[in-house]
Amino acid sequence: MILITGAAGFIGGNFVHHWFERLDSQGLSTDEPVVVYDKLTYAGNPNTIAAHLQSGRATLIQADITDRDAVREALHTHRPRAILHFAAESHVDRSIHGPGEFIHTNMVGTFSLLEEARTYWGALPEAEKAAFRFLHVSTDEVYGSLGDDDAAFSETTAYAPNSPYSASKAGSDHLVRAYHHTYGFPTLTTNCSNNYGPYHFPEKLIPLVILNALEGKPLPVYGDGLNIRDWLYVRDHCEAICQVLVKGTLGEVYNVGGINEIRNIDVVTTICRKLDELRPRESGRYEDLITYVKDRPGHDRRYAIDPTKIQRDIGWAPSETFESGINKTVRWYLDNTAWIDTVRSGAYRDWLTQNYAGRA
Repeated sequence: MILITGAAGFIGGNFVHHWFERLDSQGLSTDEPVVVYDKLTYAGNPNTIAAHLQSGRATLIQADITDRDAVREALHTHRPRAILHFAAESHVDRSIHGPGEFIHTNMVGTFSLLEEARTYWGALPEAEKAAFRFLHVSTDEVYGSLGDDDAAFSETTAYAPNSPYSASKAGSDHLVRAYHHTYGFPTLTTNCSNNYGPYHFPEKLIPLVILNALEGKPLPVYGDGLNIRDWLYVRDHCEAICQVLVKGTLGEVYNVGGINEIRNIDVVTTICRKLDELRPRESGRYEDLITYVKDRPGHDRRYAIDPTKIQRDIGWAPSETFESGINKTVRWYLDNTAWIDTVRSGAYRDWLTQNYAGRA
């Protein structure tokens, strides 16, 4: 079996769906279960993977990765052949308001997981030890910010994190690297660009814009809206991880990008126009709701990933354009109001109030 941390969250949950769909489409054995190890914080939603939990193909362990006793028990009970480490605090704005939780989860949690996984791996029979993999999922934000004319991030770009979130992820990346080079622990690392798609917690830009628009609320855009991100459809990211798990060279890092550099304001207007087409307002256009708000501190200007290495060495490339991916995303939110209702908790509403109050 494989053990996936944070698999009730956005990318991890999509990965569980993609994993089983991939097995089914290829006619491969589905006897190998998935164990979901998730603390179920505000962004962890077991409804995201409910079908697989109910079918028994996935098992949920509700526990914290900083709890080494719980990690140890999970490893020795389920004996995974691989660990996929998605679990992280991941929202930059939240890290600005409360950095401590990011350091605790992303750095201390990754350290705890590495320590217990290394001990478990060291005791495996030789054949199982040779086959074992620890795949760490990280972010392009560890590389800092790019100017308009700068080359895209590659795997050799120096780290220059600019937020408590990206600094905590950079620290976790360094730990993973150190455990491979010091102990020979069989690690793989992926650094992805901005993901979007189904099951995204509605504090992030794309789901926030979709849901606010449908409710006639302001669509907040930071600063001048000209910050640029490389947008990666989440299922393309999941496929990249599947391929790196099988084909990746131990100790290596692979940057996963969508090859879709788009300004934030253009993301918002694209969503508005798609909603005008699919769910027109009674009067006016959705773009009328766009509201520029005070920029967040230390807002990186541009991210872009050069995916040459993963394309050359692994054979992966994104299959979705931003146009096709955002079309699927908007339609998913229109068709899945029941899921949305389960995540729109008091904590979510309180967070929006805390983050955007006073920015208008």
